[in-house]
Amino acid sequence: MKPMREAPPGGCVLTANDGEGTVTAAGDSVTDAGDTVTDVGDWSPVLSRSVMLRHDRVRGTDLLVMPERVVVLRGSAGAVLRLCDGEHAVGAIVAELAECFPGAPVATEVPEFLGRLREEGWIR
Repeated sequence: MKPMREAPPGGCVLTANDGEGTVTAAGDSVTDAGDTVTDVGDWSPVLSRSVMLRHDRVRGTDLLVMPERVVVLRGSAGAVLRLCDGEHAVGAIVAELAECFPGAPVATEVPEFLGRLREEGWIR
């Protein structure tokens, strides 16, 4: 197993860590899979078939549960993924989150975060 790498300081809004690398929406993110981000365009993201979004009440955090892997979601990542139902386009997700988190850079961070999760195969 690769050593866990943490996202750099600087107030990342969206972070997912699976113990093998950190996927984050910050411009200076750390990831073990390279730094290319798929263009998210106007698609309606949905969790992949083998991925479930769960809330861990003991830890007070959201998780992505997959076969033989658990990804800990930090910040607002759970709120973003709850909107990934296959019906909301990326633009609609950004608009809804902009209302919930005024002043947050959701217009840039959310599409980048979703693109990285798409590259990981956690959403489609």
